[in-house]
Amino acid sequence: MTAFVEAAQRATECMRTVFPPTPLLRNDHLSERFGADIFLKREDLSPVRSYKIRGAFNAMRKSLQANPEQRHFVCASAGNHAQGVAFACRHFGVHGTVFMPVTTPQQKIMKTRSFGGDQITIQLIGDIFDQSLAAAQAHCAQQQAHFLSPFDDGDVIEGQASVAVEMLEQLDRAPDLVILPVGGGGLSAGVTRYLQEYGAHSALRYVEPQGGASLKAALAQGAPVTLDKIDSFVDGASVARIGDRTFRNLRSVDKAHVLTAPENRICITMLEMLNVEGIVLEPAGALSIDVLPEIADMIAGKSVVCLTSGGNFDFERLPEVKERAMRHAGTKKYMILRLPQRPGALRDFLEILGPEDDIARFEYLKKTARNFGTVLIGIETARPENFETLYARMLSAGFRFTDITEDDVIADLVI
Repeated sequence: MTAFVEAAQRATECMRTVFPPTPLLRNDHLSERFGADIFLKREDLSPVRSYKIRGAFNAMRKSLQANPEQRHFVCASAGNHAQGVAFACRHFGVHGTVFMPVTTPQQKIMKTRSFGGDQITIQLIGDIFDQSLAAAQAHCAQQQAHFLSPFDDGDVIEGQASVAVEMLEQLDRAPDLVILPVGGGGLSAGVTRYLQEYGAHSALRYVEPQGGASLKAALAQGAPVTLDKIDSFVDGASVARIGDRTFRNLRSVDKAHVLTAPENRICITMLEMLNVEGIVLEPAGALSIDVLPEIADMIAGKSVVCLTSGGNFDFERLPEVKERAMRHAGTKKYMILRLPQRPGALRDFLEILGPEDDIARFEYLKKTARNFGTVLIGIETARPENFETLYARMLSAGFRFTDITEDDVIADLVI
């Protein structure tokens, strides 16, 4: 047994004084759909509704063991690590300063305050996590506080490995496949290292959001690189640069084993799990489930563990999730329509719509032309193939239009 395995098991034992193991549950819906035994490791059911409490608790525990006089901890987080640090600060009776992006969902900010109480101070700085991280590190140096990295720290990685400790104990064997979400790499590094050093012969797949594939970029270059641009929708996993320490544990990963999940497709998975199973997952929490259709052939008849890494979802974002899901499914489209400026033109257009088509948005953008007006129109339908026939009817009737659904530049300006 290696030192890392022993340390991860010891960390797991210490966590039992604070919270019980998160459930490992076979999901009948997914198992039937893919012809496999699919288990969900429900990190969304931890005390802070994500696995981040593990690394934060373990790192703070070990820091206080080494220096009992340390009373100030600092972290940067998109939300989940912040809640873990806040929970740990209150548990250990120390003060924490938490830096979060201004774009952090209000639900995560409020929960962080709830978990930390008077033990924490929240600073909202930066539009993305990496900007908050820089501010936190500068503050930490000024205040001579202890910085608690959300992922790039040996004690944090060791704490996240407790997920694997519990999983093997609960399943009483190694599963055929484990699917791991990847942001900064703390969870994937800890679980990967534990399974390898423990001798569990499970295959591994890694999932990143398409707009923040920092592990894939690092593997291509052979070292961590900073992405020029990220999509912050999957806020729990949208990291521009994977950690140096975490990458050392992941550098031998086969690039073909790293999958990317489109942000809009993740929304379909979130809605399916909510509507069918009653499971609330944040975007990052749904990553491991979202890629199951991509690997359906390889998982048939096998045991698969998906880590549902977090459930801190602000329901004020639900309209956006539904919108993204429909656009990815092809059941909602936006277009710029040239509408003749004559009596009855709108009625003529409405008569073209099919029985399953519905206007979700109708807005005049301008009426500067003498004979035509420019209209932004959004249409929802039951089946994506309905748009092919609708567009054919529109052209046949003489209506001219431009589909802007996939044009990010125009869509950002007018939708």
